[in-house]
Amino acid sequence: MHAVSVCNVSTRLGRFCTGTASKLLPLTSLTGLRLRKQTFDGLVQRICSSFFSTSTVREKKMTSKKFEIAKRIQGTEKNVWVDISKLAVQQKSVNLGQGFPDFMAPEHVVQCLKDAVCSDTPGVHQYTRSFGHPRLVSALAQLYEPIFGRQIDPMTEILISIGGYGSLFSIIQGLVNPGDEVIIIEPFFDCYMPMVKAACGVPVFVPLRPTAAGQVTSSADWKLDESELSSKFNSKTKLIILNTPNNPLGKVFKKEELQVISDLCKKHDVVCIADEVYEWMTYDDNRHVRIATLPDMWERTVTIGSAGKTFSVTGWKLGWTIGPKHLVHCAQIMHQNCAYTCPTPMQEAVARGLEVEISRLGTPESYLTSLAKELQPKRDYLASVLAEVGMKPVVPQGGYFMMADYSNLVSDLPESDEAKDFRFVKWMTINKKLTVIPPTAFYSKEHEHMVDNYVRFCFIKKDSTLQQAAQILKHWND
Repeated sequence: MHAVSVCNVSTRLGRFCTGTASKLLPLTSLTGLRLRKQTFDGLVQRICSSFFSTSTVREKKMTSKKFEIAKRIQGTEKNVWVDISKLAVQQKSVNLGQGFPDFMAPEHVVQCLKDAVCSDTPGVHQYTRSFGHPRLVSALAQLYEPIFGRQIDPMTEILISIGGYGSLFSIIQGLVNPGDEVIIIEPFFDCYMPMVKAACGVPVFVPLRPTAAGQVTSSADWKLDESELSSKFNSKTKLIILNTPNNPLGKVFKKEELQVISDLCKKHDVVCIADEVYEWMTYDDNRHVRIATLPDMWERTVTIGSAGKTFSVTGWKLGWTIGPKHLVHCAQIMHQNCAYTCPTPMQEAVARGLEVEISRLGTPESYLTSLAKELQPKRDYLASVLAEVGMKPVVPQGGYFMMADYSNLVSDLPESDEAKDFRFVKWMTINKKLTVIPPTAFYSKEHEHMVDNYVRFCFIKKDSTLQQAAQILKHWND
């Protein structure tokens, strides 16, 4: 390879030198500039040798351990969404995996974005306030004040971030010091653990444990062991992360369960991050209770919300953090030095959409309440299909995911170092053209065995998509 390169360089350099000299010097001077071919090639050889040896040294330096991934995020390289979604696209499978609708967002919300982009206000297309577009934080304060039963300062008690992800990242990075312990309730959304590690915190896991068996059970049957939970709190505990309604389980924590967490937070001076992005999606008689509304919990709770989940526009990537000024300030400082601000047209559109929703609260036209009514028949249909084909669904109280035990469908799976549910999901995607999510992705290594016979289905899909999945399951042995 070097010989070819030297030849090419020699030829090009020779042409350059001759051509340049002929333009700059009189003809009689060219004789003195001409090099014998042997001398010239030797010069080029020395130049190229120096270049290639320097490049090799540089390459060795840049591939040394000095430039490995930072230690604080080592072990977080794999991402279930990247791996499984890529496989689903490759196999052209029916995708009940990643949690987003395959139907259009509400018409009035889409129209709000069109109106915002097409408005004659120049500021809509420029940077807006770092901590949140004034119109949006004002609308959020108006919406949540009666829910939390208190006044909310839109400028100091709300932060707008890049999705719920950005909200979680900002508050975790803004509060956690190296060595601080963060209690994470399992199953947990898979970004919690990497975010805690990125802050040099120590994740401490406590699982919800199933307390009932049968062909069809409820997410309400998965409960915390109070003694086990209590044992995780100590002087190093900084945060506990609570997700209700829970993803992937769909559990809606009861007030009594939240009170146990609340009492421990107050006893040990711990802050609660309440991830409540599925707040509007509860079914049957289940009611979403906000831990921040329990006695003396506002001052130690940060609540996370999401425009993507609220309005079925996950691609808009807007989330919010609501809480007391002294906690939200920590997230704001992280945010201003990371994302700084969020897209102004999106914020303007969400603000307008919320203003419409506030005017519709308590009416059938309110999307905040009508979405759950639209999703419940989908949930019930999926649960009945899963039970019919021999799976054991855990019927969710909230959210738009359903876990189910698949162990009756298959016994032999390809051997590998991966968890059993990962192997099953990949096998089913390739061989049955149906994709779901392996729930061990939402567990620590210590507890992942609890769910390696389960998978997670997403049912915020068109009826026709759910019916396609049903046909695959019903013809499993064909």
